[in-house]
Amino acid sequence: MGVAGTAPAFSAAASTATLCAAVGVLSPANLLYSGLIMFGATLAFRYLNKGDPNAGGSYTWVTRAFGPILGFFAGWSVLIATAVFMLSGTLPAATATLSLVAPQLTTSITAVTLLAAFWMIFISAVAVKGIKLASYLQVVLTGVEVALLLTIIIVAIVRYGGHPAHPFSLRWFSAIAFTPQLFATGALTAVFVFWGWDVALNLNEETKDAAETPGMAAVLSMVIVLLLFVGFAVASLLVLTDAEIQAAGTNIVQVVADRLFPRPWSYIAVISVMLSAVGTLEASILQFTRTMYAKSRGRALHRRYSRLHAKWQTPWVASSLLLALGLTLLFLSSFLPTVATIMRDSVNTIGFQAAFYYGMASFACAWNHRGTVRGKPLDFLLQVAWPVVCALFLLFVAIYSIPSFDLATNLVGLGGMVIGLVPLFLNRHQMAIAALDA
Repeated sequence: MGVAGTAPAFSAAASTATLCAAVGVLSPANLLYSGLIMFGATLAFRYLNKGDPNAGGSYTWVTRAFGPILGFFAGWSVLIATAVFMLSGTLPAATATLSLVAPQLTTSITAVTLLAAFWMIFISAVAVKGIKLASYLQVVLTGVEVALLLTIIIVAIVRYGGHPAHPFSLRWFSAIAFTPQLFATGALTAVFVFWGWDVALNLNEETKDAAETPGMAAVLSMVIVLLLFVGFAVASLLVLTDAEIQAAGTNIVQVVADRLFPRPWSYIAVISVMLSAVGTLEASILQFTRTMYAKSRGRALHRRYSRLHAKWQTPWVASSLLLALGLTLLFLSSFLPTVATIMRDSVNTIGFQAAFYYGMASFACAWNHRGTVRGKPLDFLLQVAWPVVCALFLLFVAIYSIPSFDLATNLVGLGGMVIGLVPLFLNRHQMAIAALDA
């Protein structure tokens, strides 16, 4: 689930061209060092979960560290990010499916929208049916996806290592080649790329050994996806020129595969992106519904969202709400000119939301463990220092990126956070009235 949450093939397809346009041949380095910094959030989630396994994840932990208001918005940002991903995750799945069965329709917004709605409804139904069915499906989807993406990376290095489009250099991995501004330019995209592994923590109450297994899963997932993302960035630079990378856009995995394999074998790229998008869509649904369930259980949202299905024991009301939101966003997106525009705005919105709640959870970990690590250098590094560095990095990225957002991104990213004030104060008002009546 942790690997599926980051959607390796989908994220590589959605972000590689954008990242290369921002930092050029330093893309592998930007991913590597952003990933290492982001690892602080993974460690924070692991140690927070170890002390308090809770399906609410960052919402619960930030609430207990810094109070209900910051905790509410940490959870609210998870809900916004996953709701937006209902849009950006289904579109690549639909486009990839059309590439296999009706290539002439891949540029049709109507066709893509209708097929995206089908994927959204189908995966929502699987998620409502229960975690066992969802997990079995996820094992198959993620296993095939990672194997196909790894095949593309290895073949690219073998075939183009001797005559690369970009001559290989250790500078691709150099930290000193960056200026702070250049590194920050690509950092928001990198935050989006690594976003999603924390779904493993939202499933902790449904996992054996809840205090240990989800946290270790998140750490291992982060290691795997870091290697995959850096590997694909290297493969792209070896195989394609700068102009070819930009022309490829969100179709870059297919373009690289076409250079490596004759058709129809190159369609492994289409299959990997389709499986990746479908898999991470399922993970996002699970993350949204478990976060909303926990917030409802903790009285931060209306109690209706904590209702479990009588037979399948899943939060079906939250699932139904997310499906309705996703279909609404999908309908509204059909009025935008291109799929590329939708994907760009989605990436920026999700990156901003992830930076907020990862950062808040990282601060919460450091705050909770500040008094228990004295005289323990390794514990201080893993539980306080690294999470704090990560949190400061994410805070900087979020603030730095706001002026570069267009109107759509600001409306969804920042406006979505402001809208959270409505359920926050409405629910607190209702709780105050209930307390007076009691």
